Amino acid sequence: MPELPEIETVKRTLAPLISGASITACRIERPQLIKHPSPEDFSAHIVGQKIVDTGRRGKFLLINLQSQDTLIAHLRMTGRMLCTPREYPLLPHTHVIFELDNDRELRFADARRFGCLWLKRADEEDDFTGISRLGIEPFDDRFGPEYLKEKLSSRKVTIKQGILDQSVLAGLGNIYADEVLFAAGVDPTRKTDTITNEEWQKIAEAIPPILLSSIANNGTTFSDYLDGEGHKGNNMPFLQVYKRTGMPCNRCGTTIMKIKVGGRGTHFCPNCQK
Repeated sequence: MPELPEIETVKRTLAPLISGASITACRIERPQLIKHPSPEDFSAHIVGQKIVDTGRRGKFLLINLQSQDTLIAHLRMTGRMLCTPREYPLLPHTHVIFELDNDRELRFADARRFGCLWLKRADEEDDFTGISRLGIEPFDDRFGPEYLKEKLSSRKVTIKQGILDQSVLAGLGNIYADEVLFAAGVDPTRKTDTITNEEWQKIAEAIPPILLSSIANNGTTFSDYLDGEGHKGNNMPFLQVYKRTGMPCNRCGTTIMKIKVGGRGTHFCPNCQK
């Protein structure tokens, strides 16, 4: 699933391609992906709108319109939001196509069809996307060890589950949670009520630079993720534990292991994360 660095990269790569363009037509090949309003109303309201800029909230991609309406997308497992010249052939599983007045098309493709699109009108309260339930962003000035401790130390969940909770911290996903806990030297199965002040400090300090490094590398591609121009991410060689099961730890040489934590595949070094 694309996580914060991937959505941030899509946001940044789409911005110069679509900002200032108007949507001249909307072709919906799979109406089930339109979650709000109805597909008919979605298309009717969005056609003729001018795109102002792009944004992101957690793992949600935001396309802000001149009317102050917002096109909201969640890519889920395999979604892609691409801007291409009109003459480019469609990727397989392209389900929604926004024709633009700059001879380009904004295309939403999704092989597994879990992705979602919403149109939030300027005068609507957003009680349908889940954005209102998100916690703060990792780059928020309020984020730090005290924030994590306040939100999680009284709970009895694993630290892996705790930092993945989107109501606590928006945007962190499975890839970067594993990377953060490795950088902090914390076992992913530890319960949050056993984490020390020093460990909260290490976890909080690890999160922003790991995310920023991935953004600088265009995100991480394993199979489906592409940025807004159709390019793969370059961050995979820099991962320390994720998808490195059976390989030696770059820090100590111990074999990287994979277990299930809260139903999620979890990669860690049993020596560095005792």
